Amino acid sequence: MTGRVRANGEGSIYPYRTGYAAYAWVTKPNGNRARKYVYGKTEDEVRDKIGNVREAAERGPVATSSMTVRAYALNWLEDLIRPNLAPATYAKYETFVRRYIIPGIGSKRVDRLTVRDVQTWLNKVRTTCQCCAQGKDAARGEAARCCAVKPRRCCKDLPAPSSVRAIRECVRSMLSAALTDELVTRNVAALVKLPHGRARQTQAWTSEQARLFLDSARRDHDPLLALYVLVLVLGLRKGEVLGLCWSDVNTDSGEVHLTRQLQRVGGELLHRDLKTDSSSARLPLPDIVVAALKQRRQDQSADQDTAGELWHTTDLVFTTRYGTPIEPRNVNRSFTRRCGLATVPTITVHDARRTCATLLVDLGVHPRVVMQILRHSKIAMTMEIYSKVTSDQTRDALRQLGDALGWADDDQGE
Repeated sequence: MTGRVRANGEGSIYPYRTGYAAYAWVTKPNGNRARKYVYGKTEDEVRDKIGNVREAAERGPVATSSMTVRAYALNWLEDLIRPNLAPATYAKYETFVRRYIIPGIGSKRVDRLTVRDVQTWLNKVRTTCQCCAQGKDAARGEAARCCAVKPRRCCKDLPAPSSVRAIRECVRSMLSAALTDELVTRNVAALVKLPHGRARQTQAWTSEQARLFLDSARRDHDPLLALYVLVLVLGLRKGEVLGLCWSDVNTDSGEVHLTRQLQRVGGELLHRDLKTDSSSARLPLPDIVVAALKQRRQDQSADQDTAGELWHTTDLVFTTRYGTPIEPRNVNRSFTRRCGLATVPTITVHDARRTCATLLVDLGVHPRVVMQILRHSKIAMTMEIYSKVTSDQTRDALRQLGDALGWADDDQGE
């Protein structure tokens, strides 16, 4: 008696534990041939799965095993991010992986991660107090103020919308690498939806407020006066100013060459090259900057004489009274304190850089020139500043429009 003709590959299905199993020969991403096993409770279930495997094998390489999100994320950080991206970027991604990704979806298999998995997890991140989730307040011990106090008084430390978007982008970048490694067939993080949160409303001084700030610093002989001038007049970033070396400054020809920055990353103070080619530039020095830098050199020489043997010799323009690099956070504190002494609105150091851009806009400088001064990589970044004009400009523009339309006040009553 002739038996039933089996479909192609059906003979590889066999009983296994409480169900059935099967395997198919596939080519792995590394080029080697290996068996790919599938399991199911019924023969039909296994038959469908092994059929999908064979179809995938015809299209290209197939992974025979899959890592968890935790394992892949850790490998991704060490093999791709640390060697190829800036230390600050690695530190940011490492924080996202350790604090959010591993606790949230770390136990899931990379190849089985779904859009719903990532969407549900990010929704939870958005609505979870991170002080509670990460035990931030509990680590303070007796100094605990909120979430570790019993009865519990949650501080509702929810992550900002921009932080949630940055976490999603981290997962998206990681899964993009997994896609290249052929561990997944699509990037599910790219399909996740997040609400459009409002960006932080940045501030900028008027020219009068900027003048009051610098006058206050000059009157009190503030050791960071030259730093404030460089930020407000040239629009330099905090790290660029702190990383500036005397060898890159020529007060005789009135030029500065920006090449390096100073950053604290992962507990280490790094003096490193600027992130992009567009950030590196030669800029002319206006007279006010030249004067401030000459005064800074005199002050630094006086500090060296006072410190004597305790002086640390570096080429940095801005140093402590012992010649060591200045901590970036100390610049923030000094800047905030000077805002109070000058009785001007308190803004951040980066907002002072935006003030430079705003003042250039008010002076009618062409966007392309502003882009060159601020060393933006894209004109869209510069035009975003141009879109936030002052209220006086708005009022004047609308007045001109009204005049052009020819509707005078005494015409309205006729």
